[in-house]
Amino acid sequence: MNNVGLFLFDDVELLGFAGPYEVFSVTSELSDYSLFRVFSVSEDGDTIRTVNGLKVVPDFAFDNHPEIDILIIPGGVGTKKEMDKSAIVEWIRWNHDRAKMTVSVCSGARILARMGLLDGLEITTHHEVFDEVRRIAPSVRLNPTARFIDNGRILTAG
Repeated sequence: MNNVGLFLFDDVELLGFAGPYEVFSVTSELSDYSLFRVFSVSEDGDTIRTVNGLKVVPDFAFDNHPEIDILIIPGGVGTKKEMDKSAIVEWIRWNHDRAKMTVSVCSGARILARMGLLDGLEITTHHEVFDEVRRIAPSVRLNPTARFIDNGRILTAG
């Protein structure tokens, strides 16, 4: 079974984590055995608010979550703040280095770009952050028509 960890933060886009949560959960429900264990993680484990105000209580905090095999970084305007927080960057890097795959959804690519994880890769992201991602990581090759791009250990979705 693979552990899927969804990173949650204030001003996250609801669809950016709820969509992947549902996909991985339903996949396990439709098989004869559990393929994925899906859980959410925030910095301190406290309630977060999505960009439109929905309160969500994460399953874990940075200091007590299970090992993560697939790390999901959703988008939302909150990524602007999160990408400059050293604790966030260190946690993502630590988990990325150990995970089988890191996935950014929409503007979650902002964080990975700031960290240098997308340097030299072909990626996609939400069209509203194309220019910003180009400024942050000039060596990325943005594909504006792709819905997702799989680079092996890093997958980006628009």
